[in-house]
Amino acid sequence: MRFQVPQFIDVEDKIFGPFTLKQFIYLAGGAGITLMFFTLLPKFIALLLSAPFIGLSGALAFYKPNNRPFVDNLESMMRFFFGERLYVWKKIPKKVEKKEGDEYDLSNLAGLPPQLQVPHLSGSKLKDLNWNLDVKKQDEQDKTGI
Repeated sequence: MRFQVPQFIDVEDKIFGPFTLKQFIYLAGGAGITLMFFTLLPKFIALLLSAPFIGLSGALAFYKPNNRPFVDNLESMMRFFFGERLYVWKKIPKKVEKKEGDEYDLSNLAGLPPQLQVPHLSGSKLKDLNWNLDVKKQDEQDKTGI
């Protein structure tokens, strides 16, 4: 038995001429609001009020930054501005004292050892090892001045 496998499943169907259903709805909504403004208000005020709606409907229909629909970016922006944020701050007490003629001893700072502490960036040990090697190589280049 032979079956046909769909090839372009991520491309939306063009329903209303060259527009998809979503594009048509966005453009029709912008046109409807613009028409309402022009029928109820004087021309100059209607033009000023309808310009943002025309721009928004055009962006929703056609603008795709980073190959994502503009409505996704708009949703992310609204979640950022109106969503909850969690700010965490942990005060690390400084135990560094300066004596006359001595340098600052940074090894006593919050109990950190003087060598570089490498944070765990991922769950993969191979990626962590690669990052460690890159950091050590960079440190060696900084010391030698290359």
